[in-house]
Amino acid sequence: MKILVLNCGSSSIKYQVFDMIDADSNNHILAKGIVERIGLQTGKIVHKPAGKETVELNEHVQNHVTGINKILALLVSVEHGIMQSLDEILAVGHRVVHGGEHFTASMLIDETVEQKIEEYIELAPLHNPANLNGIRAIRQILPNVPQVACFDTSFHQTMQPHAFLYALPYDCYSKQKIRRYGFHGMSHQFVAHKTCKKLGSDIKNTKIITCHLGNGSSITAVENGKSVDTTMGFTPLEGLMMGTRCGDIDAGIIFYLLQSKHLDVEKVNNLLNKESGLFGISEVSSDMRDLWNAADNGNKHAQLALDMFVYRVLKYIGAYAAAMNGVDIIVFTGGIGENDFNVREKILKKLEYLGVDFDSQKNYMLRGVDFEIITKPDSKVKAVVASTDEELVIATDTMKLTK
Repeated sequence: MKILVLNCGSSSIKYQVFDMIDADSNNHILAKGIVERIGLQTGKIVHKPAGKETVELNEHVQNHVTGINKILALLVSVEHGIMQSLDEILAVGHRVVHGGEHFTASMLIDETVEQKIEEYIELAPLHNPANLNGIRAIRQILPNVPQVACFDTSFHQTMQPHAFLYALPYDCYSKQKIRRYGFHGMSHQFVAHKTCKKLGSDIKNTKIITCHLGNGSSITAVENGKSVDTTMGFTPLEGLMMGTRCGDIDAGIIFYLLQSKHLDVEKVNNLLNKESGLFGISEVSSDMRDLWNAADNGNKHAQLALDMFVYRVLKYIGAYAAAMNGVDIIVFTGGIGENDFNVREKILKKLEYLGVDFDSQKNYMLRGVDFEIITKPDSKVKAVVASTDEELVIATDTMKLTK
């Protein structure tokens, strides 16, 4: 069953084509790629068909309909294609960032679902409009193909009010729906289930802390298969220090910046989301590799940024272990979690009090693996590195809902 997975941003479209067999088999990626700079004078398309050479095109991409048409043309191209006809695409799955409280699982898209996604634009003004553009473009181009929406927020809808509410007047929640929603849900859910399957553990009787560490970072407490707390909140800005996002700060800082520094709302928003985090502290880069190089060469700001990042991860792991009254497994995933052995070592060496017996030899230089245990055999708490695959989650849910 061939399934097209789309992740539409405001000016980009990431895509993968899966040949799905069933939920548990080794399903195949037939092609993947990205369309960038949509709406600008010169766009860029990178198409990677399995078993063939990568194609790079520089041409104008007017809008998402144009971009998806170009993707589909490449998929059936004689030279670069991976299928004979577009009729082979039996379903399309979409990543949708915000599903609010309404969506607790992936959904087959109909008029009602589309309307709800549109309602949540006010909660995700940068992302949901782009996701809707992709849905509507497919309906225009492939009107008879079923579509599925998979939500970044749905896994976290099992959180209880004491975890998801802010201590604001209650009508801020009841009327304006201000609450912790959480994000990266598909990744946290995927690696939690994958880890338990690899270790032979019953996820319904296991306490897991999943650390999705990348340019955007979040940590989730998963108890008995359900998300009970997560670091990202009403927006993806809250929680950990990230590549360019500040994470947790005193809300009073915002008023100070508005009043004393005479910054407007747009400038403060830009400062918190795009000028802060690892980049803001180091004044070097938001990329961990650059920061380690700079720190090794004596850059104190780069070293400070690294220390701050590790410290905040440690604080949340400790908090979530307390919230669940213990932890059985700690999972590292995402670009940093899967590839930065130095960050993992600095974190895990300080978790002996939880029962983590860290294996530095297994961890050393470990990157780009599917799954690896990095604690010693007798460790009370297991720590693992597990690759995530949000696109496979979307493809699997799409298959289940449309097959």
